[in-house]
Amino acid sequence: MLLGQDLAPTLRARAARLVLSAGFQHAVTGLILLNALTLGLETSATVMASFGPILELIDGALLLLFTAELSLRIFAFRGRFFRDPWGIFDLAVIGISWAPSGGDLAVLRSLRVLRVLRLLSVVPSLRNVVGAMLAALPGMGSIVLLMGLMFYVSGVMATKLFGESMPEKFGTLGDSVFTLFQLMTLEGWVEDIVKPAMEQHPGALLFFIPFIVISTFVVLNLFLGVIVESIQTLRETRESADAEAAQVATDAAASAAHADSQMVLSELRALRREVAALRAERS
Repeated sequence: MLLGQDLAPTLRARAARLVLSAGFQHAVTGLILLNALTLGLETSATVMASFGPILELIDGALLLLFTAELSLRIFAFRGRFFRDPWGIFDLAVIGISWAPSGGDLAVLRSLRVLRVLRLLSVVPSLRNVVGAMLAALPGMGSIVLLMGLMFYVSGVMATKLFGESMPEKFGTLGDSVFTLFQLMTLEGWVEDIVKPAMEQHPGALLFFIPFIVISTFVVLNLFLGVIVESIQTLRETRESADAEAAQVATDAAASAAHADSQMVLSELRALRREVAALRAERS
C-alpha cells in the first residue's frame, strides 16, 4: 500500500513532464491537423464513396487518442486541470465528440469539427491572441455602445428621409437599421442602396458617405486599436513577468553563491584556528 502511495506522485511527475514536453505537444498538434483533414474529406461524397470506412476508422482512432491524451493530463495535473479554462474547453470538445449521434442527436456528429479548435489550446501563440481578445472585451463594450447609438440615430434619420420613396429598404426603423448594416459592410451598397436613393433624392450622398466613413473606417479602426492595445499590454505583462522571474533566479543564484563563499570563509577561519592551535601545542 505504501509502495503504491509513493509510486503515484512519481508517475504523475513523469506524466506531467511528458505532457509538457515539446515533442508531445507537436504530436498532438499533428493529430489535430490530421483530424481536420479527415473531417474535411468526409464532406466530399466522392471521397466518402471510395474511402468512407477508412476515414471513419481514422476518426474513431483519433478520438481514442485524444481521449487518452486528455486522461493523461487529468492524471498528471488532477485538480489544477479543472482550474484551467483551456482544460475545460478541451474536455467539453472531447465530451461532445463522444455524445451519441443517432436519431434526433445526429446534428452532434457535425460538431466533431470542434476538435480542430483544440489548436487554440495547444498552440501558445493562438492562446495569446485569444487571451488578448478576451481582455479587450471590456474596451469593446464602449465601442459597441457607440455603434448602437450611431445606428439608432442614423436609422431614425434614414426612415424619415427615405421611408416613403424606398419602403422596402427604409420603411420601418428595423428595415433602416438592416439596410444601414448592409451599407456598413459595403456589400452592393452602390447598386442596391445609393443609386436608387439618389434617383429620388439627389443629395442622398450627403447622408450615406459620412455614415460609411464613420461606421466602416472609424469604428473598425477603433476595434482594431483596442485589440492591438490589448495584445501589446499582454505582451508587456508577459515580458515583465519573465524579467521578474529571471531577476528572482539571478538573485537566488547570487544569494546561493554568497552563502557558499561565506561557508568557505568560515571553514578557512576554522582551519586557520586549528593550524594556530597545533603550532601553539608544538611550541
